[in-house]
Formats: sequence, structure tokens, C-alpha cells
Amino acid sequence: MTDKKEMTAPNVSVGADTEQSIQKCTDNSITDYDENIKDLDESFREMQREMLRQMNPSYLKTVSMSTLYDTDFETQTALIDGLLYQGTYLFVGSPKVGKSFMMAQLAYHISTGTPLWNYKVRKATVLYFALEDDYPRLQRRLYHMFGADGTDNLYFATECKTVNGGLEDQIRGFIQEHPDTGLIIIDTLKRVRETGGADYSYGSDYDVVAKLKALADSYKVTMLIVHHTRKQQADDKFDTISGTNGLLGAADGAFVLSKEKRTANAAMLDITGRDQQDQRIHLVRNPQRLIWEFEKSETEVRAEPPDPLLEKISTVLFSDSSRWDGTASELSEIIGLDIKPNVLSLRLSINAGRLLKDYGIHYKASRTHSGRKISLWKESASMRDGRDKLSENGDVG
Repeated sequence: MTDKKEMTAPNVSVGADTEQSIQKCTDNSITDYDENIKDLDESFREMQREMLRQMNPSYLKTVSMSTLYDTDFETQTALIDGLLYQGTYLFVGSPKVGKSFMMAQLAYHISTGTPLWNYKVRKATVLYFALEDDYPRLQRRLYHMFGADGTDNLYFATECKTVNGGLEDQIRGFIQEHPDTGLIIIDTLKRVRETGGADYSYGSDYDVVAKLKALADSYKVTMLIVHHTRKQQADDKFDTISGTNGLLGAADGAFVLSKEKRTANAAMLDITGRDQQDQRIHLVRNPQRLIWEFEKSETEVRAEPPDPLLEKISTVLFSDSSRWDGTASELSEIIGLDIKPNVLSLRLSINAGRLLKDYGIHYKASRTHSGRKISLWKESASMRDGRDKLSENGDVG
């Protein structure tokens, strides 16, 4: 019996220690649980306060400069580098100047990812509302321009509803079926707007483009709206756009295609936009293939000066690896630049598009319990080779 008691005594001690350990763990878990509940309650109360603020008739939504600086916005990539960006643009020219041929050329190059002239193109699905054509004419035109090489990423419609009569629903339906849609062409604006006494008022012009822009922005696609110039000439090509300034005021930019003589093959393409510098490109129409060929540009695309921060990230951070995760303080120490963490994060956020375009490096910032985390990673070799190959292929039209 004595031996038995001596043998069982340690078991009781072990059991007590285990129980204490379990009790200690349980106490910590309860504490963490209570803290999580408090955090959830505070978040819920904050949501209630914000909802009540927004329901107030005098509510005005604002963003502080600090919040603006602390926000990482999604990187916008160009459809055609230096030429066509995300947004809604007018494409304007006189009747029969060659607008529809230019639209077909843009649509084909983007749907195939083929470089246009000396501009690099991002491949995407294209929806082309060719509302002044029929399918037999489109077939002849495309074959004349591009031969027998078709593409499954270019879709045509020769009929559609109006802006206020269901066009938005039709476009939404198409994008839901084709989520990789990057470009929508509406040829022409006249065919999708309602007729009425206010056709040419500033408000009517602004509203019709603003509705199409809101739709394009919601899906982060580019929209080209084909329109006509007026007969009266002007020193500023963009003053020749038919209608009021409301059209250009609501759009992100415009292209104006013009000729000095209707019978000439030479033309000028004037470009203006919020996200690009003003340009004038001289084009020549190939009489055999009817495509527009690049002759020269009066304005060279402005090259941004080298950024020491981006250079350091590319050469130091990615010399031996293809991904890095950490804080802004850690990144600043690694690359050896004397820059405050908050300034470093802001500069990366603002230059995320350039970091991807020039160096193939993706940037993403996220919030964690321990603070702000930065992730940087490089494109795979196959993706990078594919991008480089596109830029080396030369012109196709």
C-alpha cells in the first residue's frame, strides 16, 4: 500500500500542474476573447455613427489630406502606352475621314495585343458597337485591313439600345460574360442618344457622356465614343467638336482626326487628356490595306526622370529574389536611402504604375495587427518575356 501511495503521489502533482496550465491558458483565451468582443463592439458603434452622419441632410462626404496620402489606390495600366489610358474619350472627325477604319485598327491591335506603330499594347477583349455598318461591310473591311487572321477577343454589334433605354444593361451583361473586357467603342454617339429639343444643350451633352463615363469607370475599362466635327474651322482642333463644350467637359480626353484635303491620304491625329500630355501625330493611310500608318510625331512622349527609389528597389531588393514582404522601415534600411517610412510608403503608392511598367515589379500595401505591411514581387520570366516580345515585334498596321 505504501508503495502504491508513493507511486500515485506524483500523478496527483502532475494532474494539478496540468490543471493549472489549462486554467492559465483558459484565462488568457477569455481575456483575448473579451478584447475581440470589445473591438467588434467599437467597430459596430463606429459604423452606426457613420451611418447616422450620412443620413443627416447636411452630410458632406470629405476626405482629409492625411487620409488621402494614407490610401493605396489601384494601379491603372494603359491600354496603349503613351496613347490610350483607362477612361472615356471622344474620337472625332469629319464624315468619311477614316474614323471607322481607325476604330477597327485600334480594336484589332488591342484584341490581339499587337503593338500599334511604336506604342506597346495591352491585350484585352474589345466590344465594338459599329452602329453605322452591317456585318457584310465589316467582314469586307476587316479582311481588307488584316487578311485572314481573325481573333476571338473582338466582338461586334450593329444594333443596341440608347443610353437611357437600356444600353447600360447591355454593356453590363457583356462585361459579366467577358470580364477581361478592356475597350468599348461606340460608333457613333448620335446612334445611342435620344433625340429631342435639348440635343445640343450643354447639360444634355454633358449628361450623355457622363453616364457612359460612369459605366466605364465602374468596370475600369476604356471607352471610345465616335463623334463628328462641325463644318466651321478653329485654331484649336478640339473646338471643332460638334455640339457644346459639355461633351469634352465630361470626357477624360479626346482624339481629333483631320485632313487638310479630303482626297489626301495624310492626316493629323491630335490628342488631349487628363492622364497624358497633348500630342500631334502625323499619319498616312495605306491605299492598299486602308490602314493608318505612323509617319512622325510632333511631340515626343515625355520621359520621366530616373527615380532613385525605384532604381534601388529594382537593383538591391530583387538582385537575388523575386518577392519581398516587410515594413517601410525595413525597406528603407535595406535599400540604404535616408527616407521616412511614411514618405516611402506614399512614394511607392504614387509610383506603383511606373514601378510595374518600367521594372515589372508589383506593389501592394496591407494593414495588419502589427502595422502597415508592404509586398513587392516581380513578374515571372514567362510574363516578362511575353511583354518584351510584344514590344519587339514591330508594327502591324
